[in-house]
Amino acid sequence: MSSRAQASAGDLLELVRSGRATTRGALQQVTGLSRATVGHRLDRLFRAGWLREGASGPVDSPLGGRPSITLEFDDAHAVVLTADLDTRHARAAVLTLTGELLVEHSGALAVDDGPDVVLGELGRWFAELLTKAGHRPSEVCGIGLAVPGPVDTDNGRVVQPPIMPGWDGYDIRTRLARAFAEHTGDTAAAAKVPVLVDNDANLMAYGEQRTGHPDCSAFVLVKVSTGIGAGVVVGGSVFRGIDGGAGDIGHIRVPQGAEALCRCGAYGCLAAVASGGAVARRLAATGVPAASGSDVRDLLAAGHPGAVALAREAGRSVGDVLATVVTLLNPGVLMIAGDLAGTPFLTGVRELLYQRALPRSTAHLDVVTSRLGERAGLVGAGAMVVEYLYAPERVEERLTALGV
Repeated sequence: MSSRAQASAGDLLELVRSGRATTRGALQQVTGLSRATVGHRLDRLFRAGWLREGASGPVDSPLGGRPSITLEFDDAHAVVLTADLDTRHARAAVLTLTGELLVEHSGALAVDDGPDVVLGELGRWFAELLTKAGHRPSEVCGIGLAVPGPVDTDNGRVVQPPIMPGWDGYDIRTRLARAFAEHTGDTAAAAKVPVLVDNDANLMAYGEQRTGHPDCSAFVLVKVSTGIGAGVVVGGSVFRGIDGGAGDIGHIRVPQGAEALCRCGAYGCLAAVASGGAVARRLAATGVPAASGSDVRDLLAAGHPGAVALAREAGRSVGDVLATVVTLLNPGVLMIAGDLAGTPFLTGVRELLYQRALPRSTAHLDVVTSRLGERAGLVGAGAMVVEYLYAPERVEERLTALGV
């Protein structure tokens, strides 16, 4: 937050949203602002529809008096659209500003079809979901998209994605905004809606950490599906590296994969030997019908012995790499997610992780599986949009644009 004497309306909103100060008196005490200044800045937030009064709280003064009125972030003034792309299917949803999922849709959608086709279809899904949820395009404050590749979040473009042919450097934001406008017919509303894009593992990690492990200051999620990627949340924020490449552990070279050709064009990548796609290829070579990580997931659910054995073996390979990750980052939670995130794979991870990592690195480590499941990316994308739009400095810009 800015200095006490300069606390803005955006700073006050952040204090209310975080629960650190939820009455006028508490806001005065935390910020050092006068009662009149706090009242003026809160009035702007009320006029924008972003704050509302809640129930009566405790009396602020030890001398007694009327109970204070609590302040609440009004999550009903807008909604967020989110989508999570995988290699062969996608999910989309309408969420409230506090992350409640109102409606969702999932279906086949292949990233190999290219960004123009895929993003155009997402625009159609968004329009249908808004109608189903009973919301207008003008009520959408932002769109969040999770993609299975590294992303430069400054411009929303994927950077040399191994499993997204035709997407490298593509202007995702402009195309998705245009698709939203085309399918809703509201070009004015669409022109005002920001589109944010990030890697799927990053957003899954963000969603899972915020909803299930908010007190964990170092959180790692590993997604094992068609490929392998990791999301890292440190101090409540996604760690992306200098250009969005952090967490790309699927392309760490491993000795057992020396002869395995990865989709990135290199030999020996972890993803080439331990991803859902790699397991599917090994099963297919034995005559088992499997073409992707989702097929392997179905076989594991059915207890297929070959799939179980290969998933455990893949888990050991990933666990070997994660021993280094855990030693480097010392996380409190290591979460396994994606198509292979079941008992056989997790058993393999644990075997090698605890064998190779120093006891000091794992003494306070919880190795768990996803709580949100296939919705983690949607929830994380929604949180990304909300945190962007309601950051203190952006609140000031938006209030000024609204004329309040």
